[in-house]
Amino acid sequence: MTKREFRLRETVQESDRKAVRDVLASTGFFYDYEIEVGAELVDDRFANGEKSGYFFIFAETEEKKVIGFTCFGPIPCTASSYDLFWIAVHNECRGMGVGKKLLVATEEAIKKMGGKRIYIETSSRALYEPTRKFYEKQGYPLEAQLKDFYGPNDSKCIYAKAI
Repeated sequence: MTKREFRLRETVQESDRKAVRDVLASTGFFYDYEIEVGAELVDDRFANGEKSGYFFIFAETEEKKVIGFTCFGPIPCTASSYDLFWIAVHNECRGMGVGKKLLVATEEAIKKMGGKRIYIETSSRALYEPTRKFYEKQGYPLEAQLKDFYGPNDSKCIYAKAI
């Protein structure tokens, strides 16, 4: 796909459930049950608004096709820490700066909400090496690794950044 113009939006629409599933499925990174969790977070936000604790930023084309998204929220029982639960870009749009623009917008949104630190978790599997490099390039050093967290030879890598 050639480089496309896209815009960001923070409002959640009912159609975003399908869009999130499509983006996640296109990547080839996620199990079916993980894709369903992503869609359920859209449902929770759509039904409960900010009380859900889930906030989204969507990247979409002029034709309103969602090509990427982030989902983030405050970490309960902390003063100003946030989790970045999801960041995903449609496979056809990878390498176009969509992920970086989404991450920068997410950091700005978290700052406006009073956030001071962002935490990101990902897998240690080889498939996720580009993901881990992306986080590091964006200023998120590896803070911890929990051995075999997701399964044998699949550790949880935790990245963090002060904003």
